[in-house]
Formats: sequence, structure tokens, C-alpha cells
Amino acid sequence: MPLPEDHHLTVIAETYRLLGDPTRLKVVLTCLEGPIAVGDIAKATGASQSLVSHHLRLLRAARLVRGTRRNKQVLYEAADHHIASMLADMIAHAAEDVDDDTHVD
Repeated sequence: MPLPEDHHLTVIAETYRLLGDPTRLKVVLTCLEGPIAVGDIAKATGASQSLVSHHLRLLRAARLVRGTRRNKQVLYEAADHHIASMLADMIAHAAEDVDDDTHVD
């Protein structure tokens, strides 16, 4: 696989930096379940509504989540299927059993 262009590498690195915060990661994971309001994200993650709103601003700017206004509420969800796939793969990777016989080729 060829290396991505430098500007794409920057986007990828920034995405992983953003997801490196456990609360922010929980916010994104909660948004994978479908459109959800800020208050419900706060309940699901155990974070304050103001902290969730702050994280959502950062995640929207990075195109990881999107918001849709419905009446007086904004509902958030994953920006696209790539985000869900990437996180599903990372969760599966983290859940794999670690092989004690690590070998290096």
C-alpha cells in the first residue's frame, strides 16, 4: 500500500489524536448508534452536557460526527460509514487475545 499524501497523513494523525481522549471516544461511539441528543450523549458517557458539547464541536470540525437540527434539538451521529467501520475494527483489535509468543519477522 503506498503512503498517503502528506495532507491526508495530517488528517489521519489529527483524527487519532482526537480519538485518543477516552471521553471524546465515548462520545463518538455513542453517536454510532444513530441520531442522539447532547443530553442523551451526556447520560450515556457520564460526562457533563457542556463537556459533551465541547467535544462535539471538535468532532464536527474533524468531520467525525454531524449534527442535524430537529425542532429545537440538534441530533448527532457518525459522519459516515467510514467512521463506524474504523471504530468497529479498532474495537475488535482491542478485544483480540494477546499472543504471548510474539515473534518478529
